[in-house]
Amino acid sequence: MIRTPLTDLLGIDHPILQGGMAWVATWQLAAAVSEGGALGIIGAGNAPVEWVREQIRQTKAHTDRPFGVNIPLFSPVAEQVMALAIEESVPVLTTGAGNPSPYVERLKQAGIIVIPVVASVALARRLERQGVDAVIAEGEESGGHIGTVTTLSLVPQVVDAVSIPVIAAGGVADGRGLVAALALGAAGVQMGTRFVCTEECIAHANYKDAIIKANERATLVTGVTIGHPVRCLRNPMSREFESMEKAGVPEAEVVEFGTGRLQMAAMKGDVLNGTVMAGQISGLVHDVLPAADLIERISQEAASLLARLPTFLGAREEPA
Repeated sequence: MIRTPLTDLLGIDHPILQGGMAWVATWQLAAAVSEGGALGIIGAGNAPVEWVREQIRQTKAHTDRPFGVNIPLFSPVAEQVMALAIEESVPVLTTGAGNPSPYVERLKQAGIIVIPVVASVALARRLERQGVDAVIAEGEESGGHIGTVTTLSLVPQVVDAVSIPVIAAGGVADGRGLVAALALGAAGVQMGTRFVCTEECIAHANYKDAIIKANERATLVTGVTIGHPVRCLRNPMSREFESMEKAGVPEAEVVEFGTGRLQMAAMKGDVLNGTVMAGQISGLVHDVLPAADLIERISQEAASLLARLPTFLGAREEPA
């Protein structure tokens, strides 16, 4: 096993976090990932508080390992879910799509490990000063809501700027990605798209199949003109969304057009008219397997690669 400051902080066996993806990161996936020795995370999304409560309790019922909840800060119930996390003694809380500063002190007082997603060095520095335990530096290669800086550029700059553990996200699908993240100074990785294609993920089979069939050029970014860039697979819906933005269609119409499309794809399996959020690593995903098997595969591949790296230095024989 690979031990890092992240595994020590979270009490997990492998320095891997599962992304808290809306609709598809349910207790089934979170519990399976945690049981596999990584950190499973429930995706709260915009879901009602009572739904999140049930997800937390089901996760606790199916694993005694650490797990987390992800809250996107644009959610209309973000404040209530924060309170729920405290009430239910959730071990770890991750946040996305915003600045969690107003909540950090209260969460820390409750003994919760706080790990925000950041897309800039400035926000990482600010949140470290406010007492967060680690940060997830997410590059634009990620699926779903993204920033504008690549993982390869963002992660080492965040590592240099803060003293807390940094988790690399975006562009990671296997043991090679984990080793690359460690080389950049990260203490671990977060993966979303790769965990969609596991047996425990409740995403529709069509959604998983679309990812497996994708290649390295299969994604595009929509929502830039309305301030919410989202990476998803190319399909008739995303191309129409892109065309509406280029044509200057009013923001309200664009937003209305996109509303409910993720659920349409992820839960109902309509991968033509729904939004198939996925990262650029989709071309590296070729199978659906149990989450624990995926974690073990990634860890073994990373350990094997780390063991071989010294041979790449090409030791020379001394001249006679």
